[in-house]
Amino acid sequence: MDVVRPARWALAVAAIALVASSAPRAHAVDGDPWFASGRAAVARARALHPDAGRAKNVVLFIGDGMGLSTVTAARILEGQLQGRSGEEHSLAFEALPYVALAKTYNTNQQVPDSAGTMSAMVTGVKTKTRVISLSDAVAVGDAESATRAAVPTLCEQAEARGLATGVVTTTRVTHATPVACFAHSPERGWESDARVPVGAEGFPDLAAQLAGFDAGDGVDVVLGGGAKMFRGPEAGGEREDGRDLVAEWRAARGGSFVDTRDALLAAAGDAGPLLGLFADSHLAFEADRHATAEPSLSEMTAVALDRLTRHEAGFVLIVEGGRIDHAHHLTNAQRALRDTIEFSNAVRTALERVPRADTLVIVTADHGHVFAIAGYPTRGADILGYVMPNRGGVPAGEPALDLGGNPYPILGYTNGPGAGATAAAPQERLAVRADLETGGTASPDLPPEHLDFRQPTAIRLAVETHSGEDVPIYAGGPGGALFHGVQEQHFVYHAIVEALGWNAP
Repeated sequence: MDVVRPARWALAVAAIALVASSAPRAHAVDGDPWFASGRAAVARARALHPDAGRAKNVVLFIGDGMGLSTVTAARILEGQLQGRSGEEHSLAFEALPYVALAKTYNTNQQVPDSAGTMSAMVTGVKTKTRVISLSDAVAVGDAESATRAAVPTLCEQAEARGLATGVVTTTRVTHATPVACFAHSPERGWESDARVPVGAEGFPDLAAQLAGFDAGDGVDVVLGGGAKMFRGPEAGGEREDGRDLVAEWRAARGGSFVDTRDALLAAAGDAGPLLGLFADSHLAFEADRHATAEPSLSEMTAVALDRLTRHEAGFVLIVEGGRIDHAHHLTNAQRALRDTIEFSNAVRTALERVPRADTLVIVTADHGHVFAIAGYPTRGADILGYVMPNRGGVPAGEPALDLGGNPYPILGYTNGPGAGATAAAPQERLAVRADLETGGTASPDLPPEHLDFRQPTAIRLAVETHSGEDVPIYAGGPGGALFHGVQEQHFVYHAIVEALGWNAP
């Protein structure tokens, strides 16, 4: 297997152009040490599994913030919602045959953010926190340095090779995880022109890069939230440049635009590019979603696949369950777990729709959270409730008590806005990041099973933080056997490229 292919990369990179001359243009990355290490790791994986197979299609699922404790708790909750004890249950993606772990650190932080981690998975190089699909050579927030650090993304390369592409998310489509698929920026917060700071004027914001994405014939399906990034105040948006990016996208692509669930489902059988923006900002948490107003992640996944599977040359689809992360930041475990269950439903939907013989399906997370399941609860205890101990295998019948004589829930966090909250220590309403948009507020008299309950935390912070531990990777289909052992996170990109046969001489 060749390690350096400048001619092949030059062909792919030549086909990649962004929205304006001032936008960063992707450069070949064969000389990048992170890229080289990823190529070497996948070469070792191929040597271990020479018959791992070649894929025509790839579906990459990202459960944002879905660490192992989140998978475990969501598994138990879904089983209990089905009337069982829960521990023996499995989520849809846990049936995939290959499992690995990914190291999630960014190049400048031990505990990462979603921009750096997702950029690693779609470009094959690790990078800094807050950076969107730029190499580690970039300075965070420095527009000038971005012009030298742009690297081609999986979607750009797929489009250049004639594959169809799609991105589906429950967050704004300009949020860190989805936007890393089709944009390049030294700052994840530059989602609209109104958010690009003084000194960086003229640098294309992330919504503008999406609207002008023209690698190949452009992204075929984009579904999620964030409509306010695409229009000005007169249309309920925040843009200051007078542009209507939805209109520009439609004019350039000749595609369809939908903004309601009914319109999305009605467009399922149509052909051509599809842009769906179903909320001004993020979509609702699954627990709060109005079934007829916004589509579920499963429904968006189904529509995307119905379109992409018609493409004879193959496709790459990336699906994010983004609001798992947001609920965790609020120490609101129930909303996080219900979004994880819907994420699992979306994986099941995909597994039912894709041609399994030639589709690689990968399910992973960008990072975890400081979320724990603890306290020796009895088997089958309500995972959302208080710790119910047992003595000698016999349930005690009364909650366990902390040193202050208070019952405490099974689920908790190391830090966050629910700090010190127990039945006798009221939770305070703390200021939180505006973009988290919780569906409810904490109250001192809520039982832990209540949807709006915030778990107790050990360290009082306004917003709970990510964690630095490894995250799981589940895989199945041709190329799935490449995923094994403990890998650097950018290995995900290199395994996908290997499975698609792009590394073949």
